[in-house]
Amino acid sequence: MSTQNNEQVTSQMAMDLEYRYGAHNYHPLPVVLSHGEGVYLWDVEGKRYYDFLSAYSAVNQGHCHPKIVEALTMQAKKLTLTSRAFYNNVLGVYEKYITEYFGFDKVLPMNTGAEAVETAIKLCRKWAYQKKGVGEDKAKIIVCENNFHGRTTTIISFSSDSEARNQYGPYTPGFITIPYNDTGALAEASKDPDVAGFLVEPVQGEAGVFVPDEGYLSEAYRLCKDAGALFIADEVQTGVARTGKILACDHENVRPDILILGKAISGGMYPVSAVLANDDIMLVIKPGQHGSTFGGNPLAGRVAMAALEVVKEENLCERSQKLGELIRRELKAIETEMISVVRGKGLLNAIVIKPKNGKEAWDVCLEMAENGLLAKPTHGDKIRFAPPLVITEEQLMECVEIIKKSVLAFS
Repeated sequence: MSTQNNEQVTSQMAMDLEYRYGAHNYHPLPVVLSHGEGVYLWDVEGKRYYDFLSAYSAVNQGHCHPKIVEALTMQAKKLTLTSRAFYNNVLGVYEKYITEYFGFDKVLPMNTGAEAVETAIKLCRKWAYQKKGVGEDKAKIIVCENNFHGRTTTIISFSSDSEARNQYGPYTPGFITIPYNDTGALAEASKDPDVAGFLVEPVQGEAGVFVPDEGYLSEAYRLCKDAGALFIADEVQTGVARTGKILACDHENVRPDILILGKAISGGMYPVSAVLANDDIMLVIKPGQHGSTFGGNPLAGRVAMAALEVVKEENLCERSQKLGELIRRELKAIETEMISVVRGKGLLNAIVIKPKNGKEAWDVCLEMAENGLLAKPTHGDKIRFAPPLVITEEQLMECVEIIKKSVLAFS
């Protein structure tokens, strides 16, 4: 069967092709999408849906935002990749823009969130050996249970998700795992003189949008300072206005020593990630000691600058904060035993589904898709709600009605 001409690919054909030729490492909802605009997605048969996942918060600015599309297409016609073997006329402009935007001395550009996390781990370790005086190969980084920082071998080595971790060993050493939202455990673990840093998500997204207690981040930062360790914030999912501030750490006025960004830094248009730090940390890495063929390419720079401009121009932080409060209030008002918990920050929210009559979170998501809204379960009983931040109040209320109708269908 040829699919390289103009013949129409039906939903069933597309799913069959993926099953036949693709690795079975995902279990998607049975919806085949063909185009998107703003908060909407359409399947190949033309049905329209509200997007309530935003590609795991990568599409904060909405699908195919015209300003970002223009930046992409204009640069794509000029120059896309030079490697870092040479200078290009965009990278320096982008580096100046993003460091001033987030308030750091330096940026190390990469492509994916996992690459950025790996970069932060390497940076933290090298800093520990050169600046803190930790013995060679002795550095330890504290991480939290139920974290999600990516899928590389090193990252899954400190995952507590058996599905992500099992049978991928041997695992990378050098990590201390403590409970999330537990400053006492952090205080105890940071007594180890070989601790180089604390790697944490300000809100645990993949774990089901678990929001820590107020004051947790600021106290964790203080404990890191007392221990002479680096506070490393993984804001790949929570950053770029998703939680109602440009960074989730901003809710507690915490400025990370190392900041990890990805996803919405490009508006979902192109793989872009970044690690930001000040000179005393970043400059421990010298030429030849770390890099990426695509990292810092001119196409990425133009796209990221346009995407970050949209966040400011369209006041997406304020919109996220306001509409986040609205959706949590409305979800809590739905009278059903199936929703046992509503939680979140800004427009990163989740509900916990209590199974009823054999119907679980997956069934609720199928029903919502039938009713025109796309979301996906995480860890079995949780459904994450993260629409593009350009959503209007009217659209949000329409989505609340779809969620309500879908859940009540099983009540």
